[in-house]
Amino acid sequence: MHASWLLVPLSALLATSAHAAGPEAGRYSLSLVGGVDAPLSGDVHDGAVAAVPDLGPLNPALAGVAAELRIGARGHDRIYDQATTIGLEFGYGLSDSAEVFGSVRKTMAEEGSVQVGGAYVPALDTELPVYGTFGDYEALSAELGYRHYFGTVGFARPFVGARIGATRTNGIRATFEIPDAGITIAGAPFYETGWSAIGGLDLGVVMPVSDTFSVTLASGVRYVGDLKDDDSAIGGLGLASINDTGSRLSVPVTLSARWDF
Repeated sequence: MHASWLLVPLSALLATSAHAAGPEAGRYSLSLVGGVDAPLSGDVHDGAVAAVPDLGPLNPALAGVAAELRIGARGHDRIYDQATTIGLEFGYGLSDSAEVFGSVRKTMAEEGSVQVGGAYVPALDTELPVYGTFGDYEALSAELGYRHYFGTVGFARPFVGARIGATRTNGIRATFEIPDAGITIAGAPFYETGWSAIGGLDLGVVMPVSDTFSVTLASGVRYVGDLKDDDSAIGGLGLASINDTGSRLSVPVTLSARWDF
């Protein structure tokens, strides 16, 4: 992440202010949010070992040749790495130190490729590398949450918060290749479009710029539950269990422009 991300909030933090932007009983707020989301743990697919008695259906030139697929688990960090997030948030002040909020957020990461394992061929007594390319990760989330603020109204104030909601993740297709065997399974359905539970904890600071405008820098942890698996293409290879996962634990870093009214 570029250092320029931090220049505006840090400059505001260093400057004392008497402005009153921020939560206040009966006051509403609107925030535009942008940032990144870095995975801590969670797998895009699990591992499995599956016997394939005949590679002929995948490559007619290999009819009668058997193999054993040895697939290893691969995490979000290896396939998708850092995601981008954008969102819109509405808040309502319960007091000058507490507020409730609702948010809509989109999370996006470009397709990723990785070696997912190997195919052991007894006839050759060798293991051929197996590669996988997984389509774009796109999720739309809706959340409700609560924040509690500390410090003096009118100055930079730290806060903690919690949120819960649901996210709709678009379907993901995967292409698997064994180049040394001339085998490609292109665009195989891997995850269906579906809903998952989400939740998170927040830690940040709000920095007033004027009476009605402030900047918020925040981080925390986010959890997304398992995705909805689609075994229609990989089930016949004995790999139906590898996509019984998809959950993601991550650390977001966001910068928000907030208007109070």
